[in-house]
Amino acid sequence: MSLSLHSSELIATAKALATPGKGILAVDESTKTIGKRLGSINVENTEANRKAYRGMLFTSAGLGDYISGAILYEETLFQNHADGESMVDKLKKLGIIAGIKVDMGLRPLPGAHPIETLCTGLDGLVERAADYYAQGARFAKWRAVLQITADGCPSELSIRENAWGLARYARSVQESGLVPIIEPEILMDGSHPIEQTAHVQERVIKEVYIACQRNGVLLEGTLLKPSMTVQGADCSAKPDPKTVASMTVRTLERSVPASVPGIVFLSGGLSEEAASIYLNLMNTIERKASWNLGFSYGRALQHSCLKAWGGSDTAAGQKALMARAQANSEASMGRYVPGSQPSSDEQLFVAGYTY
Repeated sequence: MSLSLHSSELIATAKALATPGKGILAVDESTKTIGKRLGSINVENTEANRKAYRGMLFTSAGLGDYISGAILYEETLFQNHADGESMVDKLKKLGIIAGIKVDMGLRPLPGAHPIETLCTGLDGLVERAADYYAQGARFAKWRAVLQITADGCPSELSIRENAWGLARYARSVQESGLVPIIEPEILMDGSHPIEQTAHVQERVIKEVYIACQRNGVLLEGTLLKPSMTVQGADCSAKPDPKTVASMTVRTLERSVPASVPGIVFLSGGLSEEAASIYLNLMNTIERKASWNLGFSYGRALQHSCLKAWGGSDTAAGQKALMARAQANSEASMGRYVPGSQPSSDEQLFVAGYTY
């Protein structure tokens, strides 16, 4: 199928999502995962409470000054706010583009190491994406997960299968008018040094773009959502933030085509403050390609916000969200002063994280 019907819109949407000084709010947690988050503040996991929490996020006045898009879970995309207006329209009023998580989760990869997975959800994806487009979504997200181990992971099989899955997904949703966010996450689990992460990440991202080329993906109508190039969580050598920033930029320069308009990092278990500091430093480094370096954070935007909201305090929750959104907006332009906005330095890493 030709992408010509959607190509100009895809390019325009991707460019809008990659607006300098703005990033993406990832609020696409599954019902089970949002339940864990709500449980941490002693709030029951009911649809009404999920709607109240997400509705609080999507009515934060001025949020669109810092946030260009919001990734939603399917329930939220088709949900109305408590006042009867759709969640998509609430976002539109803020100038925020609605997106949708389209993968169906991880499954074991046959023939590979027991920890290796592939992401599912390709069957019927073109049709599902068309329904999401009709509901107001304009971009999509699909998360592949790879892990570094001492006994050879990620395997060549895992790298190729996950790259192919990401490329097939990207092509499929583009055919229905959605900009694909391509997310090949390298988990922080392990004791490997930052140099090993960089080596693996280069291999993975290069393989992803080879697969995208073979599937005819329109790169100008995509975004990349990588993890930052960091050491394993159990590694005794802890590089300073400048090293993390420079290694991450180097990794991207070696593997990401210049035609990709934007790179939006996942926070991947980093604390709120660390996620802002690393991003800020990256945006002070002169780089070879002109892609916008932004953010697509979930926990690193919502952690303090969720605690402040506590199930009922809308004003406090929105104030905390705006503080982190502004901090990351400044960081995406290399202007963030560490500690200038309220934040948590609590480590958010969870071993074997799933959502």
